[in-house]
Amino acid sequence: MFIRAYLRASTVEQDANRARAVLDGFAEERGHKIASYHPENESGATLTRPKLFELLDQAHPGDILLVEQVDRLSRLTQPDWEKLRALIKAKEVKVVALDLPTSHPAMKTGGADTDEFTARMLDAVNNMLLDMLAAVAHKDYQDRRRRQAEGIQKAKAQGAYKGRGVDQGLHDRILELVSGGKGIRATARFLDVSTNTVTAAIKRAKAAE
Repeated sequence: MFIRAYLRASTVEQDANRARAVLDGFAEERGHKIASYHPENESGATLTRPKLFELLDQAHPGDILLVEQVDRLSRLTQPDWEKLRALIKAKEVKVVALDLPTSHPAMKTGGADTDEFTARMLDAVNNMLLDMLAAVAHKDYQDRRRRQAEGIQKAKAQGAYKGRGVDQGLHDRILELVSGGKGIRATARFLDVSTNTVTAAIKRAKAAE
C-alpha cells in the first residue's frame, strides 16, 4: 500500500503545500509514511487537474489517496464527480480524508484482519458519506461564488470595485520564460501554475503594449 497525498489550493497566490505537515503527522500516527506528494493550484470545481490525474495514473490497486478535506478533492458538479469517482473505483484506490473519520480505517495497520462483512459495510458507509461531503462542497462553492458576484455588483454600483489584484512578480516571471522560448504548457509546469494563468499574463502584457 502506497499513500499518495493530494494537496490542492485554488489560486497561485495560495500555498498548495500548506497541509503537508498535517498529512505527514496523520500518516505517522498510523505507522505509515507518505510515498508521494501531488500539490497543484487549480479549482476543485474543475476536472482539469493534471496533478490529480498524475496521482491516479501512478497509483496501484490498494493505494491510498490522502487529502486534508473532501473539498480538496472535489467541488465538482454531480456528473463530473461521478466521472472522478468512477476513475478512482476503476483504479481500486481508497480515498482517505481527515474530515471523514469513516475513511480512516483504510490506513490502519493490520486492517486486512477485518471480516468481510464489516469491511463491506464500512466501505458502503464511507462511500455514501464521501458522496454527501462532495455534494456539500459543491454547494458551498456555488454559494461563495454567488455571494462574491453579489458583492462585486454592489461594489460596482457604489463605484468602489477595483477588480482582482495581479501578482506582478509571477507575471513577470511568466513573460521572461515565454520570451525565452518556453511554451505555455512548459511554463505552467515549470512554475507549477495553471495554463490559464500563463495565457492571462501573456494577454495582459499584449494589451499593455
